[in-house]
Amino acid sequence: MAEDTSSPMDRFCGSTFWNATETWYTNDPDFTPCFEQTALVWTPCAFYWAFVIFDFYYLKASLDRNIPWNKLNVSKALVNLGLLVITALDLIMALVKKGGDSELPLYDLDVWGPIIKFATFLLVFIFIPLNRKYGVQTTGCQFIFWFLLTVLSIPRCRTEVRLDAERQKILNSQQPSEQDFSWEEYQFVSFFIFFTFTSIMLILNCFADGMPRQTKYQRGENEIPELSASFLSRITYQWFDKMALKGYRNPLEEKDLWDLRPQDSCSEVMPIFAHHWNQNVRKNYKNKARVEPKAQFSNGNVTFENPHGEKNGRKKGMASIMPPIYKSFGGVFLFGALMKLFTDTLTFAQPQVLSLIISFVEAQEAEPEWKGILYAVLLFVLAAAQTFILGQYFHRMFIVGLRIRTALINAIYRKALRISNSTKKESTVGEIVNLMAVDAQRFMELTTYLNMIWSAPLQIGLALYFLWQQLGPSVLAGLAVMIILIPVNGVIASRIKTYQIRQMKYKDERVKLMNEVLSGIKVLKLYAWEPSFEKQVLDIRDKEIATLRSTAYLNAGTSFLWSCAPFLVSLVTFATYVLTSEANQLSVEKVLVSIALFDLMKLPLTILPMLSVDIAETQVSVNRINKFLNSEELDPNSVLHDSSKPHPMSIENGEFSWGDEITLRNINIEVKKSSLVALVGTVGSGKSSVVQAFLGEMEKLAGVVNTVGKLAYVPQQAWIQNATVRDNILFGQTYDRKRYNKVIDACALRADIDILSAGDLTEIGEKGINLSGGQKQRISLARAVYSDADLYLLDDPLSAVDAHVGKHIFEEVIGPKGMLARKSRVLVTHGVTFLPQVDSIYVMKMGEISESGTFDQLVKNKGAFADFIIQHLQEGNEEEEELNQIKRQISSTGDVPELLGTVEKAIKLARTESLSDSISVTSADSLMGRGGSLRRRTKRQDSHDSVASAASLKKKQEVEGKLIETEKSQTGGVEFAVYKHYIKSVGIFLSVATLVLNFVFQAFQIGSNLWLTQWANDQNVANDTGLRDMYLGVYGAFGFGQVATNFFSSLAISLGCLKCSQLLHQTLLYYNLRWPMELFDTTPLGRIVNRFSKDIDTIDNVLPFNIRVVIGQAYMVLATIVVISLSTPIFLAVIVPIAFLYYFAQRFYVATSRQLMRLESVSRSPIYSHFSETVTGASTIRAYNVGDRFIEESDAKVDKNQVCKYPSVIANRWLAIRLEMVGNLIILFASLFAVLGGQTNPGLVGLSVSYALQVTQTLNWLVRMSSDIETNIVSVERIKEYGETKQEAPWELEQDKNKPKNWPQEGHVEFQNFQVRYREGLDLVLRGVSFNIKGGEKVGIVGRTGAGKSSLTLALFRIIEAAGGRISIDGVDIASMGLHMLRSRLTIIPQDPVLFSGSLRINLDPFEIKTDDEIWKALELSHLKSFVKSLAAGLNHEIAEGGENLSVGQRQLVCLARALLRKTKVLVLDEATAAVDLETDDLIQKTIRTEFKECTVLTIAHRLNTILDSDKVIVLDKGQITEFASPTELLDNPKSAFYSMAKDANLV
Repeated sequence: MAEDTSSPMDRFCGSTFWNATETWYTNDPDFTPCFEQTALVWTPCAFYWAFVIFDFYYLKASLDRNIPWNKLNVSKALVNLGLLVITALDLIMALVKKGGDSELPLYDLDVWGPIIKFATFLLVFIFIPLNRKYGVQTTGCQFIFWFLLTVLSIPRCRTEVRLDAERQKILNSQQPSEQDFSWEEYQFVSFFIFFTFTSIMLILNCFADGMPRQTKYQRGENEIPELSASFLSRITYQWFDKMALKGYRNPLEEKDLWDLRPQDSCSEVMPIFAHHWNQNVRKNYKNKARVEPKAQFSNGNVTFENPHGEKNGRKKGMASIMPPIYKSFGGVFLFGALMKLFTDTLTFAQPQVLSLIISFVEAQEAEPEWKGILYAVLLFVLAAAQTFILGQYFHRMFIVGLRIRTALINAIYRKALRISNSTKKESTVGEIVNLMAVDAQRFMELTTYLNMIWSAPLQIGLALYFLWQQLGPSVLAGLAVMIILIPVNGVIASRIKTYQIRQMKYKDERVKLMNEVLSGIKVLKLYAWEPSFEKQVLDIRDKEIATLRSTAYLNAGTSFLWSCAPFLVSLVTFATYVLTSEANQLSVEKVLVSIALFDLMKLPLTILPMLSVDIAETQVSVNRINKFLNSEELDPNSVLHDSSKPHPMSIENGEFSWGDEITLRNINIEVKKSSLVALVGTVGSGKSSVVQAFLGEMEKLAGVVNTVGKLAYVPQQAWIQNATVRDNILFGQTYDRKRYNKVIDACALRADIDILSAGDLTEIGEKGINLSGGQKQRISLARAVYSDADLYLLDDPLSAVDAHVGKHIFEEVIGPKGMLARKSRVLVTHGVTFLPQVDSIYVMKMGEISESGTFDQLVKNKGAFADFIIQHLQEGNEEEEELNQIKRQISSTGDVPELLGTVEKAIKLARTESLSDSISVTSADSLMGRGGSLRRRTKRQDSHDSVASAASLKKKQEVEGKLIETEKSQTGGVEFAVYKHYIKSVGIFLSVATLVLNFVFQAFQIGSNLWLTQWANDQNVANDTGLRDMYLGVYGAFGFGQVATNFFSSLAISLGCLKCSQLLHQTLLYYNLRWPMELFDTTPLGRIVNRFSKDIDTIDNVLPFNIRVVIGQAYMVLATIVVISLSTPIFLAVIVPIAFLYYFAQRFYVATSRQLMRLESVSRSPIYSHFSETVTGASTIRAYNVGDRFIEESDAKVDKNQVCKYPSVIANRWLAIRLEMVGNLIILFASLFAVLGGQTNPGLVGLSVSYALQVTQTLNWLVRMSSDIETNIVSVERIKEYGETKQEAPWELEQDKNKPKNWPQEGHVEFQNFQVRYREGLDLVLRGVSFNIKGGEKVGIVGRTGAGKSSLTLALFRIIEAAGGRISIDGVDIASMGLHMLRSRLTIIPQDPVLFSGSLRINLDPFEIKTDDEIWKALELSHLKSFVKSLAAGLNHEIAEGGENLSVGQRQLVCLARALLRKTKVLVLDEATAAVDLETDDLIQKTIRTEFKECTVLTIAHRLNTILDSDKVIVLDKGQITEFASPTELLDNPKSAFYSMAKDANLV
């Protein structure tokens, strides 16, 4: 073999390395033996050596250790050993059989080949025990290595088998051969043993190793299968199949989800991030004195350093979150970027292969068939590789996004527990929560696209490079068009954005108004004001629709631009190309490859402008988060804990501020051990601030604060968590039944707990929504008592409870004989009653301590304290017996006559005001926390009402509990009726138009492509410019058709959907306002508002987009199938099984994914609500020193959200891989059939393949969007459901029109055996009530709680309909009228004054039918004139939501003014319980007596003195009339119920 002319490789092998005639230009291709033994073996080895670093990384990163030996890893080791032996044997045999004396020369290959293989196998072998020891269950590099090795050895199998056959021929032939084949025979056997072993290793590597014995985290039953899935299962996501199947069979629930992967949990992510953050913070300090170790993970706590630092360390700048993010998560991100680079290159290989296929078809006769098959397979392999790598890439990016979100949320949470008050003032709780909800979330959404920053320009560059090769400089013309379109698009996009912001503004306005309408719906119904408000809502809605319409036009514009972009670009480019020179002729290959490349450019060009906007927004988020994380924190050293001081709590010479001016100065307080110290003073004198100073919440400017021991704190505004009552009291401590019960009794919570539906395990709503103020306060106190601390800071805990409960609590808990008698306590109080029993009193005035001492000393001083007592008594909020007690105390002190006088007066006042009736039914609302500002009333009544109304509430809760559960969480599919309803609302014409236009659009598109191939195939064009211009012109026309149809179809869809959403909103509003009151009682307000905000928003914005995409993509798929079948009809046979596969993937995915999305959104809100709860209660959390527990809770909530989020990310990948493989099969068959089908028209073939190349993306989108439609169409279903509910009686009836304008003229009201119940299935509230009231009579209605007083008025207004009997006014049965006719002719002054936001004028006269003079007159009579005159805007004064900017008394007077404006013959006065101070009350009474002299007045009384002068009194009891006579008559009869009530009220 004298081949010295050859290449070094040939010399190395001793035979030819590469022979093109043998391998390529032949009908029977084969590699040379040298190539098979070098290139094909060394490629896998080189791959493994290159990537083995990843295997080392996985060893290092593994959280587990020690996999036991098992069948799998033992077999791996043995087979690997076998390979080592066989390779070593190869080397030895070569040295023995060749070289030296034998006639076979020894080549380098015979020595180096085995050595390279041996070294690689040895490396693989070393990893078997290593992976076992470090608990790595599967490795990708090894799998790929064995896969490549096996696949690349297949050519050699064929070669060896052929050679063996030849040898057998020679040996079997007659002439005896003297050739010695022993070396060849040995090679044959050795190779096949080697091949068998590599194949076995490949199969073994398809499985994952066993479970590790030691794991850092508990790996339970429910662990995520991914952890122990093999590499193969991971890249195909086969481990997710179980979940997909389960979700398909029945809707997933939380218990079906897997545990979180430990690497993604807070406890793994946080320490890394914290470590880098702290490093970054330290870099910002000039003084490098403090050197701290890594982020400590002490008992699971991560310490974050405070970037604000010590006061002395100078700060260079803000510490930013970006460097720590890069350092913590950059590794995975870079790996992802590498994958992205790889797929980008693969993408551009596809058009190249396409051009090969086209040229193959053009030269069909000349080329051997195997090349065509090779190309087809190559196309498929490229696509499949891309699918798998992209799948992994997106998966990785999502994980990085999730981890960044976790890190940010937790960093923000930990910071929020420590921010100072000045920081807190700068931003509202909502803004801080937004950092978490919006900004951290935005990061997560961006990471997936972040790599497009470099990838998009790269893709555009590559595309241009390849296009240049096809068409030369004329590409630049096309590029110019693209670049011109980008700014145009940018302009449109920014316009769309402004419109969106405007639409959001209108939407917020509309929802706010709806919210008010629904909150005050009862009042609207009583006044018959619904039409006015319906009109207001629809006006806003019209503006909103107008904005949406403009957006629709703009959207059609963008889609028009993008649809015509690719076409315009190709038109311009081809036109330039053929017109620049005669020599430039289009060939099929040029045309199709160019189109494919232009298509590839479309995506990056669209994404770039969007990405730049996103990055800008994220930059804003980064700045906001940075600002927050760098803000000032509380100084942990402001309070000392020095146990050598004599007293457990003291402040010496303290000066404190809330961040601006000094609030407290010269504060000296000592609290002796086990003593009770009271802080008193007027409002705003700084009492609470002293407590905050003890807690270290204020900024200390001077002095020393010292506390020794465990603290407990009761804030003035009770902070209640959204948890059970018991959890609120235990507050993280263990449950000790005896102590717990003792605490509950002491804090007077027993009665309240018995009333609650589930006892102390009742869930309390957010911010304690379902408790009264007093209950919240007592729970807050119970929490402090249960915590069994040493020091107690009680900030006015008795303010919200009424007198005798307060007394009980003082005696049982706070006072000298209470549970806390042995503790040191500071009590801030307003009440005077308990002061005689405290050890010492500090009187605060203007932020200083004006005097201190015991009660007796201070009374004698006649200083600020005496003034305080006098002022306090004049307010008159004390009960009689308490006042007597104070009187005794003061008189025992000696000469203080003026004080005694005040006390006497106060006692008198207290007597006259005693109430006849504890509480009326309707003011059960006040228990629900609406009456917070009514300090006096709550004091008086909290105890009685809490029992009475809580009982009625309990019923309500049980019923509501049931009702509220019935909200259907939609599972499974949506029935066809809903789609039908939607299409009907869109309108038949627009629906059909959309479909037709889309069809025409696709037809034009296919037409233009077919025309291009026709042009390229036409041989005559070269010589005939006229023909060429004709082709160009028609091509242009086709394109024009595309553009026009696309524009109109997207317009038709947008406008159709708009019309539909307008209609749906209108009907929703129409039906909702006509609901009977009972439906409003049983449906939570939030749920109705949700229909008006979220569901309408979905129908406005989300559905139209989804539908547009789905229709477009569906036609696209159809077009693909048509084009492929045109060129290769046999393709239709494959379409059926492929469609089947596709359908299954889609069904499985939709079911699972939809449920996962729901679970995820449900689990997301607790993170935020827990966070906002923490921010509001930060001072309490710090006082009790339970920050760590809250951090853990937050972490747990974030983890729980990840548990739901992660599978939905995986579900997307799972689907993408399945669908893309379906698409890849379409590519494979399209190209195979094209190549094998003996096609002669290369244009058609190329077209069908290039369509197939696009189909994967289209299919993917189609499934996504169609499942989105299914998810979002639910909104239509819900709205439809609300339109089918029960309605109240009609508002207007024809026969009403004949009634005189001033009906009722007499005002004669008659009840005949009247019965009524609130709802079907409940008991009667009025059982056969009959009475007759003549016109102009004044009648008082009294009765205990629940007697049915309010039901009478509600029945009169037909808010509740009769169950029997009738009511007639002026002889007309009210049931025979339209509701508005009836309600607008009666006047009511309701109990709770409801005002709506808007001008004062709208509140008085919403229909705008009265003149200004009339309104001013009414204001004058209701004593509001001077007040309104003093306002700058007068009648147009804007009233805040709920009338917040008027006092309660003023609101009541506004209601009086409404009544005066309407002034009808019948007035119902539902007397305000205690909302009004006595003055306002007198004003109202006076006005009513004078102005409504002629009218029939029905008064529901709570104070008997207001009805003593009425003509008749009705006494109700249990829904029946017990007494009906004049008051004097009843008072003369000592047996009457009325008499006993009057006696209770000290009126007789």
